[in-house]
Amino acid sequence: MNNQNYHRSIIVNTSANHVYEALTTGYSHWWTPCDNAFHETGDRIRFGFPPNVSYWTFEATKLIPNKWVELECVDAFHDIIEKPNASKTEWLGSRTIWKIKESEKLTQVDFEHVGLVPELACYRVCEAGWDHFFMNSLQQYLNTGTGTPHRMISFKQTN
Repeated sequence: MNNQNYHRSIIVNTSANHVYEALTTGYSHWWTPCDNAFHETGDRIRFGFPPNVSYWTFEATKLIPNKWVELECVDAFHDIIEKPNASKTEWLGSRTIWKIKESEKLTQVDFEHVGLVPELACYRVCEAGWDHFFMNSLQQYLNTGTGTPHRMISFKQTN
């Protein structure tokens, strides 16, 4: 059994403070619209991707300004259209860990989704989603001020 958690890193041309803000209060700019923020441990945000009915609620478990953001999934309903019999709560109990390392002019962001492993039914779609939202949208937002969050993506339907 492979227990390799999803893990990626990016380097951005911005401050650790800007990265920390994007990961605590700026999700609408690069991931998906939300109406709350992580200001202290225990804060919760529910994320969804309308019109899909899937949602995930995360709770802040560790916040170290400009260095670390750790969230735990405390509620989940993931409807995978291609796999209707798959568990809807695969992310429940998983954790997202964002480590921020600032150097003289650049900042490295290491992201690990602990519990998102290849054995999960959702792995491929979640891997593609994180690759887009972390590797592309967040990186663009941090470097240019404009990301491509869910509301700005146009999905083409095929028959």
